[in-house]
Order: sequence, then structure tokens, then C-alpha cells
Amino acid sequence: MSARPFFVGGTSSNAGKSWMATAICAWLRRRGVAVAPFKAQNMSNNSFPCAAGGEIGRAQVAQAEACGLAPEPAMNPILLKPNGDGTSQVVVNGRVWKTMPAREYYEQTDELRGVVRAAFDDLARRFEVVVIEGAGSVTELNLRPYDLVNLDLVARLGAPWMLVADIERGGVFGSIVGTFALLTPEERALCRGFAINQFRGDRALFDGGVTMIESRAGAPCLGVFPYAPDIALDAEDSLSDTIPGEAGSLWKPWRAGATRHRVESVPSVAIIRLPTLSNSTDFRLLVSADWIAAPPRSDYDVVILPGSKSVMADLAWLRRTGLAEWIEAQHRRGATVLGICGGYQMLGRYVRDPDAVESPTASAAGLSLLPVDTVLARDKVTRVVSATTAGGTRFGAYEIHLGDTRVERGADVEPFALMAGGTPEGARRGRVMGTYLHGALEHPAVCAEVLGVPLGTLAAADRCYDRLADWLVAHARDLDNWGPH
Repeated sequence: MSARPFFVGGTSSNAGKSWMATAICAWLRRRGVAVAPFKAQNMSNNSFPCAAGGEIGRAQVAQAEACGLAPEPAMNPILLKPNGDGTSQVVVNGRVWKTMPAREYYEQTDELRGVVRAAFDDLARRFEVVVIEGAGSVTELNLRPYDLVNLDLVARLGAPWMLVADIERGGVFGSIVGTFALLTPEERALCRGFAINQFRGDRALFDGGVTMIESRAGAPCLGVFPYAPDIALDAEDSLSDTIPGEAGSLWKPWRAGATRHRVESVPSVAIIRLPTLSNSTDFRLLVSADWIAAPPRSDYDVVILPGSKSVMADLAWLRRTGLAEWIEAQHRRGATVLGICGGYQMLGRYVRDPDAVESPTASAAGLSLLPVDTVLARDKVTRVVSATTAGGTRFGAYEIHLGDTRVERGADVEPFALMAGGTPEGARRGRVMGTYLHGALEHPAVCAEVLGVPLGTLAAADRCYDRLADWLVAHARDLDNWGPH
């Protein structure tokens, strides 16, 4: 079998490439086509471990689910995880390869191009169609020599492709027409047209605009797709500005000085917006939570420290902003404090990095809310697990972390959960909890038990793939002709 490729490119980051690629995957699966997703290079701290080993970006995990497949490293052979200091951890075929700045990374282009092609060829041998997602803008002219993920790949594969633009961001005329003006003749010949995403209002009022863009771009419009607030997918990359679980809404960091409107009987939840936040998808169900980046005037019932790509740097930021002191004060007044992964490490007495895995800082004091200590190590733990809370709630989760966290000998601490086989995981002392289990809070029953959040206030957990396929079919122009089959 040699799969037919179809590429989804964008005029910018967050134009809707992941959204459109996932919709096409869901539509093809519904038609009985053996389809797989592919993104050569992703930049994201939202990752997920594959059951057979290795980690990939969460957008490709969602696309794999839309295809009815288990995610695997071939679907995202290169994952860049920014460290916040101008360098990125480079994950190749699911495993950490190197940490390097952009200039050094670009010097590896020839070698990495072979990695990309091998991964695509692996999928192409096993599926009928491979839906390829691009990254950022397809026409970043200064990056053309180093392109692994956009039009260089399209040209090498001879892949038909579509361009997606987000009208919500403004400038849709210039972004589409300008992109077509920068294409080579070969790239233009392979392009089937453009799609406009996130449209609001009366569609008929934009008919004249569509005609103008078609005339100036010299390409057909494949559809004007409406804003769909009832469909939620994982954030596509590290530049996403949506609150997990609220499609299309902007991040709303709670500002110091604001007054929070309380709802009786529903615990108020604050999530710390760390500078190197990772795996924000943990909180997709907590749609009423406030994301904060500075100490607010309001008090909260629950404070959550999420995952972090650079624990040392984020610990320093907590102290610099006054949030460390604020978290401690919230705990003293009765709030529940939960740390997940890097947040768990921060709740301990210290974090040590003897091999400079994350930072040149050898050791940093934690918040000392849990009697645990962490030593970072070079080998990363990436695995899918199952566990049971103290209240008997069974759930699936995953681990992606560097280092080992140990409870002080003899400390009066209970585990956060028990792993399959009865091994204790995490730590809990009174109203402070820490765990390495990403995805625990994606289970409504765990949220209800651990945080006291009523089930009726949580977002729906389903991934809406059938509705996404319906959205594509309802608003695409002549899909049977331009869509992959």
C-alpha cells in the first residue's frame, strides 16, 4: 500500500490547521478509509506518551483518535519542547535526542529530513490516506532552506494541499492573497484552494469577499467554516491562546486587583499560569477555573500548580511575582493545593539538578508544603498508566517527567493514588496533594473526589469527532472533489 497524502497548511500559527486536519481525519474514517495523521515537526509542551513508548504532540493524539488509531511516534517524528531560554528539547521518534538553540537545530536539517521521510513512508505503507498538518505559516521565506514540515515536504511528496486562514484574527484578505503571491509555480499547482475558518455572523454577507479573494489569489474557496463553540479539541501547539476545554476563547489570566464572582456551593479554582506551562490539557474539564499570573485579591478554595517545562525557572518566577507567598497564604487560610508533575516537584522541600538537565542552577528550595524531595535526571519517564484514588475511583493517566521525587522517611504522608499492582504514587498530606499523573483531572469522577468540583459544572469530556466531521461536510464546497479519498 502507498498512501495518498493530503496536506493542510496555514497562513499563520493557530489558523485552524489542527482543527481542519482532525475534521478531515474524522470524515475519512466515517467513509471507511484507512487514514492516519502526520505532522513532521511540532513545537509544543502539550505532549502525550504512546502506549508502545515515546511521546508526541497532543494535536496528533486527537487526530489519531479521530482516525480510530492508537497514537504512535511516526505520526509526529519531531517534537520541539521549548525550555523558555532560547533552547528546545528535541524529541525524535518519541525519544529525547538533544537540547539545542534554533541555530544549532537548523544545522541538523539534512539529517532530520531523512527522519521525517522515514516516518511518513512507514505510515504510507500501512494506510490509504495520510493527512499531513503543517506548522505556522507555509511561506516563511527566511526559513525555506530549513523547512521540514511545510511546502518543502509538499513538493517532495507531490502532495495536494489546502490553505487555512482564520478570519477571527483579521487580515484574512492580505494573509490569503499574500500567501499565494509567495508560492512557487509547483506549489501553486498542487494547491486545491483555501478555506476560511472561525467565521461569525451572516455568511451571505461575505459572498462578495470570497469572490474578491478568489480573483486576487487565483484559487477557489473550499469553504467558509463557522465558529463552533460546542466543539473542543486539544490546543494545537505552544502558541495556542485558548483555555483548555473552551474552544475559541482567549486565555484570561486573572489580574491582581480583580474581584471574583463566587458561585455558592461550587469550589473556586485558581490555576497558576506558569511561564513554561506544560500539558495544559490536564484542565480541559475545569472551564470555570481562573488562570492567574499575579496574586489576586480574591481567595480560592483550590489552587493548582500545573506541569512545568523548567521547574527551576518557574520556581524563581513564583517567588519574583509574589505567587509563592500567595499560595502559602491560601493554604494557611484553608485552600486545597494540588501540584501536577513539575507543580508536584515545586511543592516539596527542594529540587536538585546535579547534571544541569534543565538549568545551570544546581538546587532550588521548593514551597515546602509536602515532605518530598526531587532530583532531576537525564532519563525521561514516559508511560501510560492506570491508577485508583484513595476513594476508589479508577482512572487512566500518563507520566512525562524528568527526575525522581521521594517522600521523607517516616513522614505522615498518604499516596495520591495507587498504581495497578498497589504501588503508591504521589503524596498527600491534609489539604496538599502532589502527583505525576497527567490526565487524572480529565476524569470527572477524579475532579469531583479530589477537588470537590460538582460533576454538573465540568465540561463534557467527549472529543466531538462526529460533530467535527458534520461541521466539515456542512460547510465545505464540493468536498467530494477536493477532499482526499
